[in-house]
Amino acid sequence: MAALTVALAAGLTGCGTPGAPLPPSLNLPACVGDLEAARAGNLVSLTWTMPKKNTDKLLIKGYVAMFVCRKEDAGACVPAGGNLVLAPGSEGAFTETLPPALATGEPRVLSYFVELKNHNGRSAGLSNAAVVLAGKAPAPVAGLAAKVRKSGVVLSWTPGDATQNSALIAVRLHRKLLTPPAAKPTEGLLAPEPEAVEQNLLVDSVSQGGRVADRALDKEIRFGQVYEYRAQRVARMSVDGKTLELAGQLSEPVRVEAMDVFPPAVPTGLAAVATDSENGAQPAIDLSWQPDTEADLSGYAVYRTEGDATWQRISPAPPLVAPGFHDTQVQPGHTYRYAVSAIGQNGHESARSAETQETVPAP
Repeated sequence: MAALTVALAAGLTGCGTPGAPLPPSLNLPACVGDLEAARAGNLVSLTWTMPKKNTDKLLIKGYVAMFVCRKEDAGACVPAGGNLVLAPGSEGAFTETLPPALATGEPRVLSYFVELKNHNGRSAGLSNAAVVLAGKAPAPVAGLAAKVRKSGVVLSWTPGDATQNSALIAVRLHRKLLTPPAAKPTEGLLAPEPEAVEQNLLVDSVSQGGRVADRALDKEIRFGQVYEYRAQRVARMSVDGKTLELAGQLSEPVRVEAMDVFPPAVPTGLAAVATDSENGAQPAIDLSWQPDTEADLSGYAVYRTEGDATWQRISPAPPLVAPGFHDTQVQPGHTYRYAVSAIGQNGHESARSAETQETVPAP
């Protein structure tokens, strides 16, 4: 299969093929040079731009007849329909449902061409080749589900085959932003770029653990937005150094409202050190912990207990900005236990950290 080549059939003349000069009076439309093709399931879609001028560099007057043909490997170019009449300079589009013979079997090269003809049915040749893969499309993705986590949106699906003959099977996730993207402020260097409305994520068929992939993490979401996900299996193979794809049908959409209901991480590294109360100094216990680097952190809360008493919050109502606290409401000879929590900008509070304790020295 790796030896497949995209070859034009001998005898097909195109715009780039040397030949005898054509009389100016023929008024031949220039060839299409930007033909593109995409296959989804058994549907092939072609797009191109109609030329504005003929082969004599003169503006085309009136509409132009357009025809589509396709050929498999080095075979003949078989008409595929598309007998359209389009205006010069317009955007052309054509879709075809593949016949059963081209929608089954192993993946193989299928080339599409468009041909433009003048009023006398004369043509300057075929367009550039737009290549897709014929053959049986991968099975649709089933069981697509999405869950919002603090790290992003976790997508999962029913696992399928990792290969199809000589082609590797990947899963492409299509994400669409359903909420309008916010315009970028005209002021402020740190203002985030507006989010793209549509993005894709390609997941390899085999995970790093060696098993068939059945999940992925989209880390590029933004909380407060609503997204729609669809998935399709894609057979990918290399032809003449170029990767071609044969995509299966898109799954049913899954809608996700990415609400930030997650607290920051639990603080770590809590330590307590009592200060000496000699020479009339006020006894105190200094607390410190590792700072939290999460972007949505609002601050911290400090809790204390003594003996079997219940835990009490001893820090002020506004969250502490710095990872430290000076507790002066202590008594010499008493032992206190402390814990710290982190509070996010959404108001959600983490669980309390591991405890630490300290005894205030007796005078």
